[in-house]
Amino acid sequence: MRYISTRGKAPELSFEEAMLTGLARDGGLYLPKTIPTLSTAEIKALHGMPYEEAAFTIMRPFIGDTFTDAEFKQLIAQAYAGFNHAARAPLKQLDSGHFLLELFHGPTLAFKDFAMQLIGQMFQAALSRSGKRITIVGATSGDTGSAAIEAFRGLDNVDVFILYPHGRVSDVQRRQMTTPSESNVHALAVTGDFDDCQARVKDMFNDFDFRDTVSLAGVNSINWGRVLAQVVYFFTSAVSLGAPERKVSFTVPTGNFGDIFAGYIAKQMGLPIDRLVVATNQNDILHRCLSTSDYKPDGVTPSISPSMDIQVSSNFERALFEAYGRDSAAVAQLMDELKAGGFKVSQGAAQALSESYDSGRCSEEETSATIAQAMKATGELLCPHSAVGVKVASEHLQADTPMITLATAHPAKFPDAVEAASGVRPPLPAHMLEQFSRDERVTRVENDLAEIQTLIKDRTRS
Repeated sequence: MRYISTRGKAPELSFEEAMLTGLARDGGLYLPKTIPTLSTAEIKALHGMPYEEAAFTIMRPFIGDTFTDAEFKQLIAQAYAGFNHAARAPLKQLDSGHFLLELFHGPTLAFKDFAMQLIGQMFQAALSRSGKRITIVGATSGDTGSAAIEAFRGLDNVDVFILYPHGRVSDVQRRQMTTPSESNVHALAVTGDFDDCQARVKDMFNDFDFRDTVSLAGVNSINWGRVLAQVVYFFTSAVSLGAPERKVSFTVPTGNFGDIFAGYIAKQMGLPIDRLVVATNQNDILHRCLSTSDYKPDGVTPSISPSMDIQVSSNFERALFEAYGRDSAAVAQLMDELKAGGFKVSQGAAQALSESYDSGRCSEEETSATIAQAMKATGELLCPHSAVGVKVASEHLQADTPMITLATAHPAKFPDAVEAASGVRPPLPAHMLEQFSRDERVTRVENDLAEIQTLIKDRTRS
């Protein structure tokens, strides 16, 4: 199994190399050179399988010879041992034909745990085998950072630096990043928004002297391993509702496009997905692009669903690569145009996108109203991001096709917004209450590449 860059000028890599590299040296994102498929019989056999066994079956074709079967099974088992629901990703029915996939039963109460816990295990295994050290630098709009810190804290071969927008994450999200005491993890509060944080991370990857000096690696959703781990729950949930004998649709609240692109990969692998619905909050650049073909960032407006407050959606580059028939030169041109202010998707590529994706937008008022309505009608307390998904999904329901909406975070991560909408303050699980009594370790930094790079060099362990 070989991996290629969306921009076509970086070397092909193995799975291990692509995982440890993150962003390609030409600025692109890695994808499999060919996407493996599962037969109808293989998909059918997933029904009733423990989550870990299904994960092995679905991901194994992508990892080549990086791990033996026994090693990979052990890494998967270790990754999900800390989840507090036996099903790992349970389904709940909200309404006739509408289901909620709960992805918040991991250690940091967000869907990022499914990928990050596994990435942590795979990184540690690969680095222990080689004796190498790496420096992980990531940007977060809230959940990626806490999931990364939880997955990598205390590991001998890894230093972790997470950039998050100061004042633009919830108190729970912030404390998950700032209260761990392990010396190898560092929370950096950046003046600016998530797009600023993400831009500085990409700048560091494109500074090859710095990248090589600190052995830079990435765990944002630009990392193919993140996308791959998320493919699994599309299969397990669809099979539980009758796939492959019937089609299933998914609605995914998204800002950086990684989670819904995992659904696209599941579809390419043979899962009979009817529609993939992109759900955006008021920062609706993805919905605007899919509706008009214009991708033009116009600034981020803070919202009660902060993990979606994004205008530069990194993983959309992977979707464009597929929509343009894997034409890397065309994608590189679009990314150059984005630096200059935006781009327009060609008619053919827009048609290709429309064949896979629908989209919708949810305002702040609609998000709060959906939280209140869901609580009243079903007793289900939704986080704001999940509420965005539920609202948009309700506009795309079809009588003959089940709709699965991804619930991406526990409502207790956003207690103020949830309480304001529903009148109910969601309690934090007991194991997380102690973070409010621990001291925070955080460094304020300006949105300045040189300052951030100097700090990382100074704190990286030799």
